[in-house]
Amino acid sequence: MDEVFRALADPTRRSLLDELFREDGQTLSALQAGVPMTRFGVMKHLRQLEEAGLVVTKRRGREKLHFLNPVPIRLVHDRWVSKYAEPWAAALSGLKSRLEDSMEKVFEIYIKTTPERLWEAITDSEMRSKYSFGVRINTDWTAGSRYETDHSGNAGLLLDGENLEVDPPRRLVQTMRALWSEDVKAEGTSRVTWDIEPVGDSCRLTVTHDQLRDGANNELYSGWPMILSGLKTLLETGELLTTPGSLMYAGLGPASRGRSSE
Repeated sequence: MDEVFRALADPTRRSLLDELFREDGQTLSALQAGVPMTRFGVMKHLRQLEEAGLVVTKRRGREKLHFLNPVPIRLVHDRWVSKYAEPWAAALSGLKSRLEDSMEKVFEIYIKTTPERLWEAITDSEMRSKYSFGVRINTDWTAGSRYETDHSGNAGLLLDGENLEVDPPRRLVQTMRALWSEDVKAEGTSRVTWDIEPVGDSCRLTVTHDQLRDGANNELYSGWPMILSGLKTLLETGELLTTPGSLMYAGLGPASRGRSSE
């Protein structure tokens, strides 16, 4: 986390994050217009933010777009802040962006594990429920197949969709239709892509949630930082993440907290 604190220590870098908080998915030129600095200077600051994991870049045609990645901030929150300021930190997860007529969210995290173990954690219903608010997923994990998610405390399905691409242990692409309320049902179908890349003794996991309506209900994507933080905690320590936010939907009592049965 030292890189995160060093990156946040500079006011110019904080202003660049503020600009991405205001409007995600911006080019270098757009970001430069908001600060009194040369293009080269802005590039240096963005490079430091990328190295700290606070900014993720994606190519779209000839443009390089920059996205605010709230996961490292969430990890800082989970370690030190959650019991004091959960409502404030949860607001960081509800970032709003605008990109053409649709919205895209990109989340990146490094986890000390193997691609095979990470793939298992994403696709095994029992493991997934431990970091995903107690929600279980049911599918046969073949391309073109349907999946559904449910929770023991909920009468109906929470999500459903189609497995568009299943390439273990590298890539999973799914459509997603939220069903837990009339408001989210009205948002229709979006898409979630899980990309796993081995890096030394770890993996870089990038989750891209796109094909969202511009201004879509943030309930669709604001849980990702907590889910990914819980996934990292489970695989690296075998423990469940037990911040108030991570338990918000799981219905887990004190007896369920602490070390998992993994």
